[in-house]
Amino acid sequence: MAQQWTSQIRNARNASEQISTLRSLKNELIGHPGNKVKAIASGILDPIVRLISNRPARQDGKSHDYSFASKPLTEEDVVRLQGLHVVASLAMGGPSFLSRFQSASALPAILSNLCPLYNPPQLVLASLRALSNLADSCALAPTTSTLSTSILAEGLFTRQHLSSLCRIILQSSSSITVQCQISTAASLISRVCREERHQQSLASLGVLDALATKLASFAVAGGFVIPGAEILSQKEGLHEFFPAPAPPNAVLAVILEAISVIIADSKLRASQLLYSPSILAVFPTAAGTEFIANQNTRAAWNAYNAAGLSSQQIQLGAMDFLLPCTPLHLPKSAAAQASAFPPLGTSGSRVDLSHTARKYNYASLPTWPEPAASTASMDNVSVEPEEPESPLIAFLILLLRFRPLDSQNSIERLTAASILTILYRAGLTHNTRETAIGLLAIPLLVRMLDDVSPVSRTQDLDNDKTQNLLDWTVKERAPAVLAMLVTDSEFLQKAAIEAGVMSKLSKLLKISYDPVLEDAQVDTWSPQLSDGSDEMDISLNNDPAYPSQPPLLVHRIRVRESTLKAIAALAPFKDEYRKMIVDQGMIPYIVESMNPNPSKPLPPKIGDKSDKPNSTPTEEEPRQGYGKNPVSVLIAACGAIRALSRSVSVLRTTLIDNGVALPVFKLLKHPDFEVQIAATGAVCNLVMDISPMRDTISEAGVLKILCEHAHSGNAKLRVNALWALKHFVHGVSNDMKRTCLEELGQGWLVQLICDDTEDEALLSSKGSDGKPSAAVSADTFDEDVEMDQFDDQLETGLSASLGRTNSRPSSSRSKSIQQAEARLASLREAEINPAKKARKDDIAVQEQGLDFIRNLIGGAGQGGQTDCTEMVDFLFNALGQDRVFEILASKLRSKNVGPFSRRGLSGGESRVTIPPQAEIIIAVGYILVHMAASAPRHRQLLIAQKDLLKLLVPQFNHANSEVRTCLCQLVVNLTWVDDELDRKQAAERAQELERLGFLEKLEGLRNTDTELNVRERVKSAIWQMTHGPEQH
Repeated sequence: MAQQWTSQIRNARNASEQISTLRSLKNELIGHPGNKVKAIASGILDPIVRLISNRPARQDGKSHDYSFASKPLTEEDVVRLQGLHVVASLAMGGPSFLSRFQSASALPAILSNLCPLYNPPQLVLASLRALSNLADSCALAPTTSTLSTSILAEGLFTRQHLSSLCRIILQSSSSITVQCQISTAASLISRVCREERHQQSLASLGVLDALATKLASFAVAGGFVIPGAEILSQKEGLHEFFPAPAPPNAVLAVILEAISVIIADSKLRASQLLYSPSILAVFPTAAGTEFIANQNTRAAWNAYNAAGLSSQQIQLGAMDFLLPCTPLHLPKSAAAQASAFPPLGTSGSRVDLSHTARKYNYASLPTWPEPAASTASMDNVSVEPEEPESPLIAFLILLLRFRPLDSQNSIERLTAASILTILYRAGLTHNTRETAIGLLAIPLLVRMLDDVSPVSRTQDLDNDKTQNLLDWTVKERAPAVLAMLVTDSEFLQKAAIEAGVMSKLSKLLKISYDPVLEDAQVDTWSPQLSDGSDEMDISLNNDPAYPSQPPLLVHRIRVRESTLKAIAALAPFKDEYRKMIVDQGMIPYIVESMNPNPSKPLPPKIGDKSDKPNSTPTEEEPRQGYGKNPVSVLIAACGAIRALSRSVSVLRTTLIDNGVALPVFKLLKHPDFEVQIAATGAVCNLVMDISPMRDTISEAGVLKILCEHAHSGNAKLRVNALWALKHFVHGVSNDMKRTCLEELGQGWLVQLICDDTEDEALLSSKGSDGKPSAAVSADTFDEDVEMDQFDDQLETGLSASLGRTNSRPSSSRSKSIQQAEARLASLREAEINPAKKARKDDIAVQEQGLDFIRNLIGGAGQGGQTDCTEMVDFLFNALGQDRVFEILASKLRSKNVGPFSRRGLSGGESRVTIPPQAEIIIAVGYILVHMAASAPRHRQLLIAQKDLLKLLVPQFNHANSEVRTCLCQLVVNLTWVDDELDRKQAAERAQELERLGFLEKLEGLRNTDTELNVRERVKSAIWQMTHGPEQH
């Protein structure tokens, strides 16, 4: 029968016969998996793909009007429509069919029917549904599949097809076909977009603005337009961007979801959403009193002012008065929380606790971008007073709170929370907004984590499938949204804990390890002929190249990942939260999540301190229903372990009882770089001197692996490896310290500290004139071209990205749009400029390299000052005394660099001066502090380095309080008197410091410094300089 279908399609004499055959084939395939297997095995895709391909000749540059669904289809259109229906049905066959789709070149054929200018609405919708089904199958396929999600994204997110997606989304018709097109297109974007370059393309080529226009239309339809916004939009020249109300049958959830995917992890793209013309028109940021349009509105504002609320809620807008009133106190930052570990710094290797918390943030959650390696866009920095918060923030909270609590609206509420989280993390909200988020949003997010319904715990997917899938989606995404929201915020973490989040996360994590029974074989088709048979063998066989997993198992693995992220986000600062995680019995499940081939997590054996895993699953154990932990789960588990290991009590008891060391150690050698980065970050706390697992992983060879990672070409891996090594050398014997430096390589350490490795690697790919050199790949050149085009779009205004031509001169465009363009251009330079990214990577590596030296010479071991003196001498002998001081001085000098841009360097451009970064100054300062804490001869040697000390004098005025604190401690150590023989030399050192200007700087800080800790250190330093050498 399958062969007959193929021959009938190929031998059809006209379009009518093709339509009849395709329609009959469609009816035979829908709902009949066996028939789909037969059809695929017979090679049915090849002739159908040829039929559905829209010939380039049709796209002749003339726009065909397909805006009315009532327009009759031609026979050729009907052939393509029926063919697309068949392809869409076959695409639902799962991962086992994907290789055949790829070999038949089905994806380009489907995409040829996507543009609404050249295709009727029915064909556009059919092509979108076929793409959507392919995306579903790709989500269940391994990344090595011949047709994966990344390949699908490569085909879809091209300039041509992004233009088609813009036109589809911007349609305003209320017809079912058009609304289905919009919903399917937005859903497709959210499921396929996974890479930053695709996010940038979607944002820069108009798709984000199109989605923002749709979001604004829902606000208009719901009556949530800011009072007077329409009048203000006319005044500002934004009236043309004021959208029509969304039709009743439009779906908001998919629009919100697509927006959240595009703007994730980027302050630039989040700002593009807020500065989209339609958002500016519907949600203007002007003061509320400018909206007064009629007598009733004026009376309401007068009552508001008379009640005294305007003085209490001065930063709130009109939208906020639809929300419950919340207190406006500023929550205490989580950065002020004390770490359980003795931080590295001045006396006994201590550093300010807030500095420790900040450093932890750099790599605590390796599944998200780290400021040291990407951008500072996700730092939670408050908005400048002159930039009012967008009313869109309050609108999102409104959506989250007041949508009905049924499952259909749960996705809408969750996606609204996701966008709110991204905007909050990008620093685009007021600092007072944290309170409202903690009191109004966090409890609702926690409520979404309620017990999994009985339907989703069974394996019967036919029982209310839609309801089940909605429940799955919420359970998969809500913990990850919550994790991003509470990261680094003690106030939000407390709000989540008080809402009962721990017990809910525990249940989700444990349910994610409920085994899912799998069939003995995975169903895949075979094109091979059976022995002794003329018929093609359509029997199903197990193809290990395409291991398809049951949807329920895929769901549970996603829940596993999301829950681990939430645990990691809640655990960094408070011991009581870590204890709650332990008490809930989650540790065995977290440890098992670091196993690529997991089995059932087992509780630790009482009294077993061997630090060996409780189980050693074999390669066959994933077939027992636990699946395989993908890279994302391994990374999330490492993040959770790193957060938990910050507690001394958890580190000394629960983690060692559950054998955490060896699973982490194995992941250090994982083939995936991101897993290595996460595992190296998790090892940082396991190699400290207070860790009982230190000896275990040391004997396993962790030192050699960490030194190998420190030589990696990946900047993030180098940072984490050096971070772990600096912890490793803290408190060990001097012999072990020497071994560590020898293994790392003295020359390599100097190179890491001195050379701008990433910056030079970037510039080496450019010629001397700033143009790409011959060695630059085509991909790199294409990226440059793409970003240049993005620059051009900013120059021509935001309206160009919406596909609307604007022939007016720049001076006549809306003032709001011009201001938005300027802000976005500044953000783009800060976030996307590869030179700035490279320099941030260099600073992070250099900071950890200097910290390694600080701990290398620190006297934290049993020998105290004697050990410190010995290691300072060793450092001078290994690197050279003059070389050491020259390296330290070089780190304190400003650096002149050429301005780098993607468009190259012009000869007339001046060079840019970059002052030394606070992190580097602090690291250098504490090295000098340790040297000055050594023997008197080392203090004498240090005071003789006048050029080095002169570079430190201006840093007393540095904005970073830790820099000033460090310099005060250096003064104290340099003027310290060890014994009577050192008294005269100490006095001479104090006089030299006074001549260099140290005392004058200290006197200036005594009563004027804003930090109490600094003022107290200044008093100690002044007393030590003026009275210390005189005391007996």
